[in-house]
Amino acid sequence: MTQPDDHTLLRRAIALAAAARDGGDPPFGSLLAGPDGTVLAEEHNTTLTDDDITAHPELKLARWAARELDAATAAATTLYTSCRPCAMCEAVILRAGLGRVVFALSDEQLLAIRPGTGLPPVPQEGPALFDEVRAVVEGYYH
Repeated sequence: MTQPDDHTLLRRAIALAAAARDGGDPPFGSLLAGPDGTVLAEEHNTTLTDDDITAHPELKLARWAARELDAATAAATTLYTSCRPCAMCEAVILRAGLGRVVFALSDEQLLAIRPGTGLPPVPQEGPALFDEVRAVVEGYYH
């Protein structure tokens, strides 16, 4: 459950989303805060200005945290973001070891405002060649 301090930081993420929109990018913004609420880093979406479909603010902050923070510090952070992270960002947030995510818009709320992406689903097939890939992967993770 969110608290008033969460709302203050979430409002800053929303302001970053507005700045992204004002700059010609999709309206998404995020910040990473330490356990005491200190803002460690801020980002907004730059997918259009950077011509990079992965330039989501959540992903950029998770990558920053993975480079700049030790595991214990990363686990004590909260990512505040204007919209629930997409699957790509969620995976990177998990790998970066961030402790918590607080978002303003849910997937359902975003889709009600912006229905669909217009992109068809990409067919996926597999698994296949288990024994061959197993030989490469097995033993890597301890």
